[in-house]
Amino acid sequence: MSLPEPVRRRLSSFSRTVFTDNSRTGPESGGDDVPDNEIVSSLPLQMSLYFNLCFFPFWWLSNILMLQLKYPVLPDYYKFILVTIAILTSLIEIIRLYLGYMGNLQEKVPELAGFWLLSILLQLPLILFLLLNEGLKIQPLERAVNIIFIVFLSFQVISAFLALKKMVNQLATRFRLHEFDQLGNDLSPEKRVWKKGRLETPWVMRPPIEEISSASGGWGPALRA
Repeated sequence: MSLPEPVRRRLSSFSRTVFTDNSRTGPESGGDDVPDNEIVSSLPLQMSLYFNLCFFPFWWLSNILMLQLKYPVLPDYYKFILVTIAILTSLIEIIRLYLGYMGNLQEKVPELAGFWLLSILLQLPLILFLLLNEGLKIQPLERAVNIIFIVFLSFQVISAFLALKKMVNQLATRFRLHEFDQLGNDLSPEKRVWKKGRLETPWVMRPPIEEISSASGGWGPALRA
């Protein structure tokens, strides 16, 4: 399963706009020693995703149990809000973790950009609401698991941003190199032969200065005559 093509194009355009380093005109320091197939997947991000995947069932079970315990004493609007948030958070987390795994392991910029946007725009505000709204009659277990979840999300937002920046810059470098190769391939056969001859022919030695001086000295009387 992959993202729809219109969504991929929009996320790719967003990534190029936000994460491209405009001051970077070529490969990073290292010159020819930097391979264009360098792995840019983030190991810290992948470790965070793995532990997040193990932690999420425990978070979900804790919140459902606490919701069941305090449900009778909550106002009706908070009951509706908490049930809605529980459903939305579960769906978003499944999609978010899937996009994170796909984008980071396979170095797919649109998927990783979708993961970053879901984390910072949807999941992080929802968990902060559950953590900071005292009207929800927050229980100690809820507070503990939500704090852990916030730590995961904050770390993933930062590490995904750095990974996206590195991926987009590497893709931009590959694109420039590909354009340069295409420019060389588009040369006519005559220009290719001329270019090859220029590269293979040794430099033409200039005549010594004495010969130039003697020649110029011989031309002087001839011109006066």
